[in-house]
Amino acid sequence: MDSVFRGQLIKIMNEYLGAKKDAFGGHHLGSFVRNEVPKEISEFSFIPNNQFVITGSVGQGNWAAIPWIAIMNKNVTVSTQRGYYIVYLFSEDMDWLYLTFAQGVTETSKEEMVKVKEEIRESITMDNKVRKDEKIFLGNSSKAKQYVFSTAAYIEYDIKNIPAEEVLVTDLKNMVSYYEEYITFKNKQYVLNELEEPVVIKEEDNSYLTSSNLVDQIHSYITSKGFYYSKEEVINLFLSLKTKPFVILSGISGTGKTKMVQWFAESLGATEENGQFNLIPIRPDWNDGSELLGYVDIKGDFKEGPLTRIIKNANESPRLLYFVLLDEMNLARVEYYFSDILSVMESRQWQNGKIVTSNLLSKEMTGDSLKIPSNLYIIGTVNMDETTHPFSKKVLDRANTIEFNRVELGNLSFLDDIEEVTPIAVLNERLSSKFLHLKDVYQTHPEIVIKTTEGLEKINKSLQLMNAHIGYRVRDEICFYLAYNEDDQLMKYEDALDHCILQKILPRITGSDSRVEQMLTELYRIFTNKEFVEGSDSFESDLETAIYPYSAKKVLEMLRRLKEDGFTSFWIS
Repeated sequence: MDSVFRGQLIKIMNEYLGAKKDAFGGHHLGSFVRNEVPKEISEFSFIPNNQFVITGSVGQGNWAAIPWIAIMNKNVTVSTQRGYYIVYLFSEDMDWLYLTFAQGVTETSKEEMVKVKEEIRESITMDNKVRKDEKIFLGNSSKAKQYVFSTAAYIEYDIKNIPAEEVLVTDLKNMVSYYEEYITFKNKQYVLNELEEPVVIKEEDNSYLTSSNLVDQIHSYITSKGFYYSKEEVINLFLSLKTKPFVILSGISGTGKTKMVQWFAESLGATEENGQFNLIPIRPDWNDGSELLGYVDIKGDFKEGPLTRIIKNANESPRLLYFVLLDEMNLARVEYYFSDILSVMESRQWQNGKIVTSNLLSKEMTGDSLKIPSNLYIIGTVNMDETTHPFSKKVLDRANTIEFNRVELGNLSFLDDIEEVTPIAVLNERLSSKFLHLKDVYQTHPEIVIKTTEGLEKINKSLQLMNAHIGYRVRDEICFYLAYNEDDQLMKYEDALDHCILQKILPRITGSDSRVEQMLTELYRIFTNKEFVEGSDSFESDLETAIYPYSAKKVLEMLRRLKEDGFTSFWIS
């Protein structure tokens, strides 16, 4: 075996202290640790690329006292700030290298670190060379001591006696196997301790089920129920829910939006019978959150709303999927009855490796503070007609708005003898968010962040004509969507970005003056690389060769409506 990996580790230990005397920005050793070493590790056969994130760091803005290279299972964490993972830690004096089974120190409490550390040491049998003590020494800095405290197990290497490549690779393979064994232990522990009836398929028995397989399962299940939706539409809903657990489905009445959500949830084991799927019809007279969340009556007693009861159930079973369908969401003004939920949803942050929010309802009001759980997915269906209310930018900024206007009455394949598809109940890890901040994405997908930001800046220049340009929240969530897509290889990058533009940017556009026409004309040029010429017979060919065909088609519809009626909007077809 070539000693490439061994040489890389030795190079870091030999050169790092000298590099720290140089300017940080653009230093070749930084690129080497961030790119070259992770790339080499990713080539090992026991590190499947679709399951692991490998990243290295020498600091952010300044040289770190302790550089590191982390190997993370994406089902556990994609950030070294939280969760548990395998990480190479270099001592401050560069005399020692440690291969560790450690935890994120930034967003994990000491109590949680102690608990996980003890579980790893007691539940996983490891080779004798793996040490499970507190004698690891990285240096005297506070960060060094934090890393030591987070470490559950480690193998140490002296720079004067770095073992052969074969030994280093075998050690890493073994440590990864212990990591995977602990992940399995945690899943078994949950199933045994939390579920009265084991209705959820355990992840260790379901390892074959990649995200691509899961999307196939959802699509097949929906098709078997007699509803025709393309696989790409299912992928889009899947990615949108992973990006943020709030999605709006819009379209004309009768296109099956409600059933789409119900069958999507049911295909994953969430049904009305087991309480994991709930439909809440919205009433036109709702003008605050009390009908949805609850209120304090004249006696001072709290009367729970339907969503509060669901949230409590979801909090009690944090690894099960819970879906709420807000049917005909815009019969009342969404900003009136949903405002508190939207605001609290934006407060999501990592705490002890879990996503938590601010309080939705106070302890004084309900007897127990209520937060929005990370396993709750809210989907609203809307019809746009004279009986409904338009959405504010506050709502549109916080949701992916997916349009379902396509109807194919001639598709009668469901009348054939289609084989029944059995639901596969999965745990929340399959759908939950891994990214909450842009820096999380940049750490693992820097090329996506850079490429996407450049593209969105071009679009924003056109949107600024009407002050419709997007802000950081929309940019970040588009990057999340594209990173999830890249991880699972579900769509081409351009197709995925096309969906994002269509459902995160274009719904903001409305108006009647010449600036709207100028803006839409410029967007048409960006999306198709062709100039918009009124009355042209080349629109069809423009759309066929467009970079973003869905978005280009919608812009064309909006331009035609502007010409015909003197007013246009995303919501008018």
